[in-house]
Amino acid sequence: MNLPAAPRVLYIDDDPGIARLVAKGLARHGVSVDVAHNGRDGTAKAAAGGFDVIGLDHFMPEQDGLTTLAALKSLPDCPPIIYVTGSEDLKIAVAALKAGAEDFVIKDVQGQFLDLLRNAIEAAMQQLRLRRAKEEAEQEVRRAKERLEALATKQAVLLREVNHRVANSLQLIASLIRLQTSVTKDPDAKQALLQASERVFAVSQVHQRLYTSDDVRFVEMDQYLESLIADLRRTSDGKGDQLVLSADDVRLVPDRAIAVGVIVTELITNAFKYAYPNGAGPIRVHIRRLDFRLLSLVVEDDGVGQAASETAALGTGIGRQIVDGMAASLDSKVELDPTHPGTRFTMTFAEAAPSGTTAKCVDPETESLPL
Repeated sequence: MNLPAAPRVLYIDDDPGIARLVAKGLARHGVSVDVAHNGRDGTAKAAAGGFDVIGLDHFMPEQDGLTTLAALKSLPDCPPIIYVTGSEDLKIAVAALKAGAEDFVIKDVQGQFLDLLRNAIEAAMQQLRLRRAKEEAEQEVRRAKERLEALATKQAVLLREVNHRVANSLQLIASLIRLQTSVTKDPDAKQALLQASERVFAVSQVHQRLYTSDDVRFVEMDQYLESLIADLRRTSDGKGDQLVLSADDVRLVPDRAIAVGVIVTELITNAFKYAYPNGAGPIRVHIRRLDFRLLSLVVEDDGVGQAASETAALGTGIGRQIVDGMAASLDSKVELDPTHPGTRFTMTFAEAAPSGTTAKCVDPETESLPL
């Protein structure tokens, strides 16, 4: 609220002569003054509102200035109060300041205190202007924050809806691929279609986790990988019965979660094919936090093992290209541990991409696929 250039002052004093002197003296400087001759009347006038500053005398019958000051300060939006006393005792002035007075003035019968009172009123008005400007600025900041929060809420709802629709569409595609798988006679084509459906499912589960999450910025990896593993168990013809997950509390942004999910899907599928030729056996997936920024992914089995080279373990086909491409998007590489008696693939990667970078997209011609 903007304050007027010429303030309106309520002056409370039981001495009519002093009150008139104050009213005339301030009027010469463009200040409008209303007078009350006791504390009760002054409080009633102040309660009616319309005053920018109140001048309050200390010595008054029935209700002194300190009592009146307490009554005034209890009013909503009380204007600044200048305490006026004829006493030389500064304890009264200090008590008034402690009770909430803006300033104090020692009055005299000659009226020389008028200049001090006018200066105190001008200072109080300036302080009031600054205080109200600060309050308006704080209110504007609060309003801006509320607008941003409302916008963020709206965007989160929209993003959740988008993720919901994307997840549904991808799951429909995965279902259609699996339907085609069920009627395909060629074993190689059947296997290729099944792997394709699993890759689509890995991506769809990220979007499903996002639209069911309270925080659409991140994917809870333990829940996400568990859903992938459960789906792989269902479609493994018993080879995934001993497939287990061990995961620390890790959250990743969607792009990085998709890359990890696709890598896990490919490595588990690889284990289904080669680890246990005569049946099923343990397959373990671990995602661990190494420190505040580095994570470790391990997919391992206790099967027949592979030759001690990544090419022999993963081959050179589309699965290898997918794993290499997803790992490259994480600025990492999937490596084969030659010391493990079965097959163990490991990858160390950062929880977040380096600042100012985006997910890498590489050319399939270089045997790596983009995200």
